[in-house]
Amino acid sequence: MSGKTLFDKIWDAHVVRSISGGPDVLYIDRHYIHEVTSPQAFNGLRQRGINIFRPERIIATSDHNIPTVNQHLPIADPVSRLQVETLEENCRAAGIRYYGMGDPRNGIVHVTGPEQGFTLPGMTIVCGDSHTSTHGAFGTIAFGIGTSEVEMVLATQCLLQTRPKQMRINVKGELHEGVTSKDLILHIIASLTAGGATGYFVEYAGEAVRKLSMESRMTVCNMSIEMGARGGLIAPDEVTFNWLAQIPSVSDNREFARLIHHWHSLRSDRGAGFEREVTFDASKVTPMITYGTSPGMGMAVNGVIPSPDYAGSSANGSYLRSLEYMGFKPGMKLLGHPIDYVFLGSCTNGRIEDLRLFTAAVAGKKKAAGVTALIVPGSQQVARQAEREGLTETLRLAGFEMRQPGCSSCLAMNEDKIPSGKYAVSTSNRNFEGRQGTGARTLLAGPLVAAAAAVTGKITDPRELVWNQ
Repeated sequence: MSGKTLFDKIWDAHVVRSISGGPDVLYIDRHYIHEVTSPQAFNGLRQRGINIFRPERIIATSDHNIPTVNQHLPIADPVSRLQVETLEENCRAAGIRYYGMGDPRNGIVHVTGPEQGFTLPGMTIVCGDSHTSTHGAFGTIAFGIGTSEVEMVLATQCLLQTRPKQMRINVKGELHEGVTSKDLILHIIASLTAGGATGYFVEYAGEAVRKLSMESRMTVCNMSIEMGARGGLIAPDEVTFNWLAQIPSVSDNREFARLIHHWHSLRSDRGAGFEREVTFDASKVTPMITYGTSPGMGMAVNGVIPSPDYAGSSANGSYLRSLEYMGFKPGMKLLGHPIDYVFLGSCTNGRIEDLRLFTAAVAGKKKAAGVTALIVPGSQQVARQAEREGLTETLRLAGFEMRQPGCSSCLAMNEDKIPSGKYAVSTSNRNFEGRQGTGARTLLAGPLVAAAAAVTGKITDPRELVWNQ
């Protein structure tokens, strides 16, 4: 093998120093922070009398704890309010850009960073949040870090990291109509299992990947870690450059043409070596849904819950306990199973494309009685665009209400919790026990499966809802 991978090119360009027999000192171009994982890091620096090294490289937003209604009022929960206020105070003291609740640039950190032009090809990007891998869609090395590492980057703009192994996932062919990028990544995770990419950084390639929009690419990279990967990335191309050209802060840069010329070189060389390669056929992917308490426990929405042996589970007891928690059994079909909640949003599916898909599917229909729908844009910018495009009004006519931006029901750190025992079809990224609330039963899916459930009140194949009427 000869040549370099895309990952190698970016990594090597950011190595400040290599420690013999140890990790590399990696320079970090962009550091995103939010209210949950940063307070302890700021406290650690204060206790040691260390200043923030490069505050201009840091972008802060509040997202996990904020409510999605009445954002003009103080946050009711005292713990959430304290975390948000602490982030604001820390940013003010350090001179860090902060987009707080009510700011027109506020939203989920992995939505606002790209849309504001802070995420650019060839960067190294970190955040104290596991789904930082989202930014890999732009051809970056982006990954989540722990609180002690957040402190390290605040102090030095560098990070000690061991170079991971590399995997390339090729997706040939083309996705069928009614099949989304969320279905694609759920299909991949179900095939490789929740630990199938552990220790690897994944590059997604192939015809089907190149045809994905930027929003869809972000969805795929976002969920890379749900199969154990350190992160995921996609080589930048004309789709990437055209998307960035719509952002004034990027396209108005005098160096934009030169940057595009450089970005064209950010791709794996012919013959570059990967420790592992896997190929999928996009035409085999169908609308997906999860049935357990791991993102790897996924199947076709019209499929049958597999037995432990068929599912490849060596821990049969754990597998069966997961199904028991969900109220399911092996051999069971989920089509027609009643649901209580639908959540459209999160850093996985809270972008304008996701709202368009959902809205088009429910247009002219009515929300099912008894279903609580949480429709949450990923940012204030997405909310404004949905209003301009008439999506908000179409949703209102169908019985839905658009909430204000935030992480919302992706995780139980704000008021948008799913009650115990209730079933929620969720476009978020994790279905762990208690992730959406104590005892909540989460079924991960894409925007179209969520839309079909919202108007029928049960798990429904969206292909039947949208195209067979």
